[in-house]
Amino acid sequence: MDLVPAAIYLIASGLSLPAQNKIFETELRMTPHFLLVDPSHYVVSYAINPWMEPGVWSADAAGNRERAWAGFEALASGLARAGAKVTIEPGRPGVPDMVFTANAGIVFDGRVLPARFLFDERKDEEPFFRAIFERLVGEGVLREIVDLPEGMHQEGAGDCLWDRTRRLAWVGFGQRSDEASVRVIAETFGIDVEPLRLATPRFYHLDTCFHVLPRGEVLFYPPAFAPETVARIEAIVPPDKRIVATERDARHFSVNAIAFEDQVVMAHPPQELAARLSERGYHVTGVPLEPFILSGGGAYCMTLRLDNTTR
Repeated sequence: MDLVPAAIYLIASGLSLPAQNKIFETELRMTPHFLLVDPSHYVVSYAINPWMEPGVWSADAAGNRERAWAGFEALASGLARAGAKVTIEPGRPGVPDMVFTANAGIVFDGRVLPARFLFDERKDEEPFFRAIFERLVGEGVLREIVDLPEGMHQEGAGDCLWDRTRRLAWVGFGQRSDEASVRVIAETFGIDVEPLRLATPRFYHLDTCFHVLPRGEVLFYPPAFAPETVARIEAIVPPDKRIVATERDARHFSVNAIAFEDQVVMAHPPQELAARLSERGYHVTGVPLEPFILSGGGAYCMTLRLDNTTR
């Protein structure tokens, strides 16, 4: 892969960072730091959400694999060019959805709460992600792993988005994550939370229909929520900070974005949405993620931020 070598580390399982990377990591400790998993074993072979289309994938499997790598490289390079640090972990056989690292866990202040998946198709990801987190603790990138209560389902940062402006986490539940996980998240990290019930399997994680931008704007798709939940969002977020996504925006997985400082990285957005964000002073980078959209995921789904702080 011809990425940006000064900002991207390919971490092979069981290997420690070279000394020069340790030095560089210290220098960049204040920059956004994202964990990605490469698509070496990515394929759409089953359907556990309404977006997943195994038949479309298999109709051009070779082409989709090639496009998946191109999209992944564009995402990693786009993040690096925007000023982020990117750690890339190799994919593992038999767990194709491991590329969606946002679901691996929740990370705040160096603590990680690993996910527990609802569907059997994703449960085998859990030990792989745990091994990654254990290594990151050993390397000083993270400091502690805290486990969910036995039997509880919670699917990571896809259902927990930090809002720096309001000093709270918006927490999704009702599709993949249990309602009881809202309280566990609040207690584990000592933070205020705002629970949002997801109303439809089409928007199965909060990150598919809700995103908090760095200057306090909230980009969201109201049909993903019950009317009372929309009313709650509107009670907390003032009108000038609400950006209501269209059906087209949601279908393009443009709400599923990555944002830091004045940078927004997302699957190629409709022109109207890109213009709306640009008018607010954001620099929008669109990346070709169509093979991942075939599985119901976009840019945010494919990243886990490791440096989130709540202080």
